[in-house]
Amino acid sequence: MSLGDDNGYGNDSGRTDDGYSTIGGTRQTRTRLPDGEGGDSYGAPRRPARKSRSLVTVVGVVVLLIAAIAFANLGGGGGKGNDGGSGNGGSKPDSSSTAATGTKPVTGKNGSIPSGFAHDEQGAQSAAANYAVALGSADMFDKNRRRTVVTAVYAPEVAAARQGDLDRVYSGQDFLTSIGLNADGTAPAGLTFISRSNPAGTKVVKFNGDTASVAVWYSALFGLAGEGSKNPVSESWFTNTFELAWIDGDWKITDFTQKDGPTPVGRDQAASPAEEMANAVEQFGGFTYAR
Repeated sequence: MSLGDDNGYGNDSGRTDDGYSTIGGTRQTRTRLPDGEGGDSYGAPRRPARKSRSLVTVVGVVVLLIAAIAFANLGGGGGKGNDGGSGNGGSKPDSSSTAATGTKPVTGKNGSIPSGFAHDEQGAQSAAANYAVALGSADMFDKNRRRTVVTAVYAPEVAAARQGDLDRVYSGQDFLTSIGLNADGTAPAGLTFISRSNPAGTKVVKFNGDTASVAVWYSALFGLAGEGSKNPVSESWFTNTFELAWIDGDWKITDFTQKDGPTPVGRDQAASPAEEMANAVEQFGGFTYAR
């Protein structure tokens, strides 16, 4: 039956336009039933019936969407999170790459850093995001806290090799004074030092079971907040690509690279006063990131 024909019957030569049908040469009456709430395919006019069918279609689509969302929230998408990310060589990920998986986040802590990530792609992404936060924090400018961070996020042999290099970089007087800090890495009196990374998304570049390469796109807040600051807090965007290995029941960094951007266009917003910015970093805590 064609829905596009004005009579609703297609090209059936056995029917006439006046509401009768001919069967075997005999002219017979076809009864038209009154329209009910559900509509009738033989009732008139035709257009309301089409609208009814359209409404049923829309309702059906909505029901399917609700079911899909509920299924995702129950963790029905499988145990590996973003299935489309494995070995894609950096190609465009599917739409699920930035969607919540419904899997519960980690509950363990290695000091102040989350630990105990899942041994799958989702766990590797969670580890990379949290490690980007730790390595971009103000703790890296304090000798003792820096050692704690490095030990927690790096593979043991890499941490031992990197410790000395990081101490030289972060403890260098020229470097510290260039960003407005004291020689011991503390902020001058009356100023608050802010260094915070805020992941916007992650992508699996490569995954081979016990090794993974994960890119983390994030914004970074960096500077000194307070009256008279010569290095006010500013925002930058970076992408870190972490090489991870599964060691002793958790993901650890074996290497990473960093590049600028992608950087969005800044909104036309007035910068907040120094005191408000300093208060914000103390009042708003960070997150444990999980896929």
